Amino acid sequence: MVTVAGATITGIGPQDSPDVAEHARGAEPVDLAGGTLLPGFIDAHVHPVLAGERMVRCDLSGAKTAAEYLDRIAAYCAAHPGAGWITGGGWSMEAFPGGVPTKDLLDPVTGGRPAFLPNRDGHGAWVNSRALELAGIGAATPDPPDGRIERDAAGEPVGMLQEGAARLVSRLMPPAGEEDWYQGLLAAQEYLLSLGITGWQDAIVASHPGLPDPFGAYLRAAGNGALAARVVGALWWDRHRGLDQLPELLGWRERAARELGGADPGAAGGPGGAAALFRASSVKMMLDGVAENHTAAMLEPYLDGHGCPTGNAGLDFIDPAELPRFVTALDREGFQVHFHALGDRAVRNALDAIEAARSAAGPAAATSGPRHHLAHLQVIHPDDIGRFARLGATANIQPLWATHEPQMDELTIPFLGERRSGWQYPFAALRASGARLAAGSDWSVSSPDPLLGAHVAVNRSLPADLGGTGAEPFLPGQALRREDILAAYTAGSARVNGLEEIAGAIRPGLDADLVVTDADLARVPDGDIGRARVRATWVRGEARYERP
Repeated sequence: MVTVAGATITGIGPQDSPDVAEHARGAEPVDLAGGTLLPGFIDAHVHPVLAGERMVRCDLSGAKTAAEYLDRIAAYCAAHPGAGWITGGGWSMEAFPGGVPTKDLLDPVTGGRPAFLPNRDGHGAWVNSRALELAGIGAATPDPPDGRIERDAAGEPVGMLQEGAARLVSRLMPPAGEEDWYQGLLAAQEYLLSLGITGWQDAIVASHPGLPDPFGAYLRAAGNGALAARVVGALWWDRHRGLDQLPELLGWRERAARELGGADPGAAGGPGGAAALFRASSVKMMLDGVAENHTAAMLEPYLDGHGCPTGNAGLDFIDPAELPRFVTALDREGFQVHFHALGDRAVRNALDAIEAARSAAGPAAATSGPRHHLAHLQVIHPDDIGRFARLGATANIQPLWATHEPQMDELTIPFLGERRSGWQYPFAALRASGARLAAGSDWSVSSPDPLLGAHVAVNRSLPADLGGTGAEPFLPGQALRREDILAAYTAGSARVNGLEEIAGAIRPGLDADLVVTDADLARVPDGDIGRARVRATWVRGEARYERP
């Protein structure tokens, strides 16, 4: 039995134990009805404001084919007539040959209006002829250093902009207003609460060109009581600048603490108050791109369609020679660094930078210093697996990606080759090495449902009825035990957010952030984990969701 008084867990143990019996006297009982009581889930890498705002734009998530996408775009244009930009996105690369949609498909359904539609992972955008025209992008336009304009045989842009090339168009778009981001945050929060998610780390806040700036929305929601979750915001590191931006990052952190009444902007936050609900104590450094478009940074070049090495080993968005200096300076100021590190070269660069920061801070830094974490971790060289534990670096995994799907089978494995493909998403190896694990979703890139993510972490596959392909398990030797992945989604992510003394577990004195599922997760077969659903969610003792 677990007892709760106000916002806090007061007791746990057998019903007749003295402490529990005392707190249970006169309480209102909640019958689990065969389900499981868990701590609230915490998503360690998510973009809820972007996802929430996209819900009211041209939302392409959930569709699977080019025809479905075009139908949705046409319907959106009909429902929203006018001359403004068509925005939204969320399409999947596997719906188009080579993962590259074209303006020739988009032009007929957009009626001459400019269109900018990022794909589901946000690393590229589908644009039409009008958008290219407004941006002045033609055959003579050079690729930016951090991106690529996809072209036809004659060198003409086809309508797909990879990575930094997307900003050539996105910078022209009218920015969404503060009210849009605020309403997006509230919509996203309600959806996340329905999945049992009571806290998260927003992987981009403040100063990211071309993407939403949710900073003001969080301050508003935390200040007026609308924010239920405890949130850490990861401030964006501008990869085109250096340490000259450090005072600005300190200013963002201090502004959040000042406006929300926090005394120590670098601290984890106390048990109550607006300052404990939102802290800007992390810095997001995007080191590379993604494997599907060959921009993830690899130690060896990608292969071509015939299995031969190419001249492309991906992109380093931040100079690896400068990265240790940057991270050491952030570490010295008490910032946690949240790395986007997808390819094995990016992972190594991140670990090298953390090692430099730890060396500068002294021998105890690996255990007492800022809790740096690496997100995504698609390909890790085996020599780097053991470094996570030694350096006190957390592996922030997105388990839903560790499965066979078209982007993996058609756009990734053939271009990595057999040896490197076997190094993908090595969850079990990280766990066995002693690495700390946290878990997240990268929503809106993929579903934020922690039970769906746990299913893939345990099974390394996703059946068709849960949205997968039903293919055989992907590298099943790297599967996690269910207790490990559930701990990553709760205690592991709480630790990354500096909240282990407040949330992430069920024990007296912690917040009553609790989730009830409709299945006994200790006994349900592995193949049914993803079929479990959240039945109720409490945040600090208050019922915030109950499934109809």
